[in-house]
Amino acid sequence: MNECIPQDAFNSLSEKSKTCINNLNNYFSTLEHPDLSGHQLKKIAAVLALLYEEEGELRVLLTTRSQHLRTHAGQTALPGGKWDPTDTSLEKTAFREANEEVGLPIDSPSIHTLGLLPPFISLHKILVTPIVAFLSDPKLLSFLKASEAEVSHIFSHQLEAILDPSLAKRGPLVPIGSDNWPYETEVYNTSDSVVPMLDNTAYRMHRFRTSASPIKGLTSDILIKISEVAFARATQYERYAPNQLKNIADIVKAVEKHDTIMTIH
Repeated sequence: MNECIPQDAFNSLSEKSKTCINNLNNYFSTLEHPDLSGHQLKKIAAVLALLYEEEGELRVLLTTRSQHLRTHAGQTALPGGKWDPTDTSLEKTAFREANEEVGLPIDSPSIHTLGLLPPFISLHKILVTPIVAFLSDPKLLSFLKASEAEVSHIFSHQLEAILDPSLAKRGPLVPIGSDNWPYETEVYNTSDSVVPMLDNTAYRMHRFRTSASPIKGLTSDILIKISEVAFARATQYERYAPNQLKNIADIVKAVEKHDTIMTIH
């Protein structure tokens, strides 16, 4: 992918979006990825967080997974999937999967990779690396088409509303009490649970009301990190549960410890 946003495209952005892109670029230019070379987790995947500007605000491309999929059916996801041996990089994985799922062109000059976040770990013990990219020509979105086998819906969400969920009220939202928002709260819902896989530490689930399926779980964790970096501020809500593991190396260690105990028993 094109790594550099053309100057004319950058200049056409709102001042807020320019600042966000600069914040992301600065973050990725100094980011040191954790050394996970010794981990025993065999499953690796990548997802694409594709940002673009609409009416002066950054938005992120999302999908609702097909109800026919074996895992996470009907849930909100960033385009992406498991690494394939034919992929020369995790970036290639993310863009290949996005092409398969929503028809996003693999070699579009309008898509500019900003960088790779450190990996997150899914409930299925998959190390998921998010690739953050910017789309300088949003007209490309009108040509996207959902893969019937994998995606039931393509939509987007305002990135800043991940930090301040009340901002989501500016746009269309699914009805409260519907299948896609079965909660009494207006735009944001959260709960804490103790996770055996994480050495019996707590995990805070964040849920965001959208125009389609709710953003939650791993997808919400990824978008919280991206939005915190982009807008250079913390969430309006308490991000972590008490004693929640935050460092990916500690999380991987806890998962591997749990697997070892389960194997012994």
